[in-house]
Amino acid sequence: MTEPAERADYDVVIIGSGFGGSVAALRLAEKGYAVLVLEAGRRFEDTDFAKTSWDARNYLWAPQLGCYGIQRIHKLPDVMLLAGAGVGGGSLNYANTLYVPARPFFEDKQWGHITDWQDELAPHYDVAQSMLGVVVNELHGPIEEVMRQAAADMGVEDTFRKTPVGIFFGEPGKTVNDPYFGGAGPARAGCTECGNCMVGCRVGAKNTLMKNYLALAEGLGVRIEPMRTVVRVGEVPGAAGLHRVLHERTGPMSGKDRRVTTCRHVVVAAGTWGSQSLLHTMKAEGELPRISERLGELTRTNSEALLGATTQRVPDDIDMSRGIAITSSFYPDEATHVENVRYGPGSNAMSLLSTILVPGDTGRPRPLQFLKDAVSDPTPLLKLFPMARRWSERVVILLVMQTVDNSLTTSVKKRAGKWVLTSRQGTGEPNPTFIKIGHDAAKAVTARLAAATGQYTAAGGSLPEVFDIPMTAHFLGGAPISDSPENGVVDPYHRLWGHPGISVVDGSAVSANLGVNPSLTITAQAERAFSLWPNKGEPDLRPEQGEAYRRLDPIAPRRRAVEHFTHESARVR
Repeated sequence: MTEPAERADYDVVIIGSGFGGSVAALRLAEKGYAVLVLEAGRRFEDTDFAKTSWDARNYLWAPQLGCYGIQRIHKLPDVMLLAGAGVGGGSLNYANTLYVPARPFFEDKQWGHITDWQDELAPHYDVAQSMLGVVVNELHGPIEEVMRQAAADMGVEDTFRKTPVGIFFGEPGKTVNDPYFGGAGPARAGCTECGNCMVGCRVGAKNTLMKNYLALAEGLGVRIEPMRTVVRVGEVPGAAGLHRVLHERTGPMSGKDRRVTTCRHVVVAAGTWGSQSLLHTMKAEGELPRISERLGELTRTNSEALLGATTQRVPDDIDMSRGIAITSSFYPDEATHVENVRYGPGSNAMSLLSTILVPGDTGRPRPLQFLKDAVSDPTPLLKLFPMARRWSERVVILLVMQTVDNSLTTSVKKRAGKWVLTSRQGTGEPNPTFIKIGHDAAKAVTARLAAATGQYTAAGGSLPEVFDIPMTAHFLGGAPISDSPENGVVDPYHRLWGHPGISVVDGSAVSANLGVNPSLTITAQAERAFSLWPNKGEPDLRPEQGEAYRRLDPIAPRRRAVEHFTHESARVR
């Protein structure tokens, strides 16, 4: 890589510490770069996580209210989204579920013509699985049996499977020396099946990024600064190849403790919401004027819906909250994937977003359909919704995901003097507010749960969907990979079109709906991207932007955080 004569504070500044940023930190440190990671959220030790989701200060992300937890909730006109916060990003509150997507994702028309992505990414999925300690969930209790039976009722029992997950299943609660990286990583404790994976694992069994990539990166000298919000990124005028990053202390008031850090390369990995907001703002203000006009297009929700089945009382002989967050799944049709989800006892805050299942194909506006259904049969509302008491012990949440080609287009607008993200319907099919096959699956699970518990049980949906606003835990895209700036936002090597010194490697670079949980794919894409960087001071073999795509072999780093590691059960492709 050509390096500017001007001295930089760091070789690389990474914005965000989730699945993309953490890979960047480790792999670039291994290649000899001086790396700084800036993370808007807190740093958590295991015992810092909330005991239940009612502990707003340690669970919810709302800096204006003094809450610096791990759960972000954002609202756009067309979707309500859930995301992560903190050092380790989405790994702190995700459901540990690490699927490789099916072939349609790799062949999507947005990027499928560039290369055989399924083949090219395959070895990087293998590395990602090993690093994240992926094993197949072996737990099979009453809820998993309900899922299997519901799949059978829908004629798709052959698609039922246990989830691949990133969890250390050692002796429950027993702490042992690092079982993954020959002692180079932190000590770990065996999973106790408390069910609170998404509130934050206080046991130390969850393979968050602080247990692998980030821990190893810090061992190589990477500096991680938590509670630092990046507000501007740009090129230093008159200094070719030099970038500047303006960041401030995270808090309810902006402008505190502002600093400028210079670097030769920037990695934008702030999560789809954060990365899109930053890139849109920098384009609007002329700081990064050559960003593609396609920025914000092909923003994906993974075509998701959050549904469920709820019993009236906590079953006497079925512990619905015990286990890990997601344990099984099935495909009611080729394009739709359904997973069961759980929270642990006491984590009932999300019940405030639940309500009765309201169809969206009756020809009536959904709010009117809600009122009609509530009047004609008020029993579910009177007995089940919204009732937070012991909700996590009475509910089977269903996460519905699809590979259907639908999207939103995001942009920014000024509000109270600040640029804020907004959305409109994009290309492909409309972003779904009602997924009929998902509702059918929810009814099938409800019937089987009622039979298993012998209780009054009803199917449910999310309150925002009553107003045709779907919820997603997987906000993706908006900076899709493409063969030119006319067709996308980053090139096939994840460099920002028009600003090749800036790379984008988080969920915003996922270029199609996955139909499965995205964390493993984000990790694999990042592994590939940084495997192609040269060691510091060596020639860059990647084509210049605008040249034809070439498939390249990974470049071995000069040093490794771990010389050899094996995780025998990590091969679950």
